[in-house]
Amino acid sequence: MTDEAVDAVDAVDAVDAVDALRADPAMSPLRHSLEVSYGDPARTAAMDAWYARFLQPGDLAFDIGAHVGDRIGSFRRLGARVVALEPQPLCVRAVRTLYGGDAGVTLVPAACAAAPGTVTLHLNSSNPTVSTASPEFMRAADGAVGWQGQVWDAQVEVAATTLDALIAGHGLPAFVKIDVEGFEDTVLAGLSHPLPALSFEFTTIRREVALRCLDRLTSLGPYGFDLVLGDSHVPTFHRWVGASELAAHLRTLPHAANSGDVYCRVRRP
Repeated sequence: MTDEAVDAVDAVDAVDAVDALRADPAMSPLRHSLEVSYGDPARTAAMDAWYARFLQPGDLAFDIGAHVGDRIGSFRRLGARVVALEPQPLCVRAVRTLYGGDAGVTLVPAACAAAPGTVTLHLNSSNPTVSTASPEFMRAADGAVGWQGQVWDAQVEVAATTLDALIAGHGLPAFVKIDVEGFEDTVLAGLSHPLPALSFEFTTIRREVALRCLDRLTSLGPYGFDLVLGDSHVPTFHRWVGASELAAHLRTLPHAANSGDVYCRVRRP
């Protein structure tokens, strides 16, 4: 079978797996996420084009907070091997359904934190996208415009590892994506040396988390930064700026900007 034929078969299998998840009543809380993540070819193409800036075939990528795995799919289409962390049991089941047969994907059903052990994960049963290990994140969301109706109605103790432990076990990744709902600074506290490139989510209800992430990264290496708002995959600066410039921009963003991702790359002399 040709490489093109294998890719076509894999694509059909992926569509079948997504359809099976959508049809599963137990997966109803993830139905919207599955539709957004796997139902928009233009979004998928834009995502792949964006991450191609950071990943080449044969690279290793970490996906910290994999949710339903759309970034896993993008990284794999670019030829990277993926270590994916996801602590939510329902999301773990979805990722296993979609990527369990892919030898290039290692799924770790755990959270990432400052130290190994356990963390308390607060579950939002109706909107698992915003489940979090940060009580401060929940308090900031309470009553905030755009966050009305969000309820964290259950909690579970989950295993936790660190970025340093993942690197020791799997190797140094070319790129790490971190999206953990206000827990990003805690994840970076478990990193003791610079990564070539990474991204971390920010929200306007917890800007201080992003500022602490910038401080942590600049203590580790000579990083440059850019910002992508929402799910646009369009950079704000189109260049790598310093931490102080990025921090000033984050402070002035309107609340309605809501969220996005800060991209970080080590600057070479």
